[in-house]
Amino acid sequence: MVKRIFQSVGVLVLLGIVVIAVSVVRFDKTKEELLPKYTTAASQFIALPDGATAHVRDEGDKVGPVLVLIHGSNASLQTWEPWVKLLGGRYRVVSMDLPGHGLTGAVPGDDYSRDAMVAFVHEVMQKLAIPRFAIAGNSMGGGVAAEYAELHPDELTALILVDAAGLPRKPQPDEKIPLGFRIARMPVLNKLMLYVSPRSIFAEGVRKVFVDQSKVTEEMITRYYDLNLYDGNRRATGIRFRTPGNDEAVAEKLGAIKAPTLVMWGDKDPLIPVEYAGEFAKRIPGAKVVIYPNVGHVPMEEVPEKSAADVDAFLTAALAAEAAGQPAQPVETVPTQGAGGKVEVVPASPE
Repeated sequence: MVKRIFQSVGVLVLLGIVVIAVSVVRFDKTKEELLPKYTTAASQFIALPDGATAHVRDEGDKVGPVLVLIHGSNASLQTWEPWVKLLGGRYRVVSMDLPGHGLTGAVPGDDYSRDAMVAFVHEVMQKLAIPRFAIAGNSMGGGVAAEYAELHPDELTALILVDAAGLPRKPQPDEKIPLGFRIARMPVLNKLMLYVSPRSIFAEGVRKVFVDQSKVTEEMITRYYDLNLYDGNRRATGIRFRTPGNDEAVAEKLGAIKAPTLVMWGDKDPLIPVEYAGEFAKRIPGAKVVIYPNVGHVPMEEVPEKSAADVDAFLTAALAAEAAGQPAQPVETVPTQGAGGKVEVVPASPE
């Protein structure tokens, strides 16, 4: 009798473990599941020389100036949809999912370093046969855009850095890094994210980068969740977080950037403090800065009308100066709060 009781208890415990495992374990999502949901008529899948397949959207005015948009860590090209909508009437806008992100997914060789992402963007633009363009990058993508400007200066008409990575950073005592990013940096625990990826972690991460919580929708959270679970992306994220960065090398060469540069930042960015806007501006000759009050890490999503208008004004001036063979007109130099010096600050567009 006792033996049967222990056997029954054992079966119940095993069943409980199975139920818990089924409730928390999440398998990768497939192409068949996500392509119909996250592609549009503008989506292309471009085969690159190294065997990667890049998910790219080429939209807007096909005879207009070209603007290339590079998303941040664990994001996707969808983060730029507001700008595409607002700027597509005047510009040819190219956005793409970087390696290990979105519907590009894992790539052969598993190289998710910044250098590899710069090479990826370069290969995409060669495939599209677009020789010159402006490039904008947010967060991780800002570091990619900055390095691109250093390595391929003759290709760029302008550089736009939006709450950008790419500078060496010191830990902040009140730094509010999303839980998912913290776990991704922890040995052993980061292995669990290959199988245990609660939607709540992504919800917390998305909400943390916005000041205006009304801009965070359930649809947005679901998109981040789905695309981070796309086949191979979680494994790629783990590899990327274990890959040594090259911020020092990028920072050392910022002074050589020749492209007209606009630095855009939310003053309440919890991931990369606004002080780094001033640091970029001090290092890049002639850089201009726009600071958005009460805005977080993704101005293109939180204040799309303002930020897109600022981009349009900046690119219009930069392209006109290039056509006239002159440098862009400087603006008045004024101090920026927390910028660590005087930088060129352009007032943000009105509401």
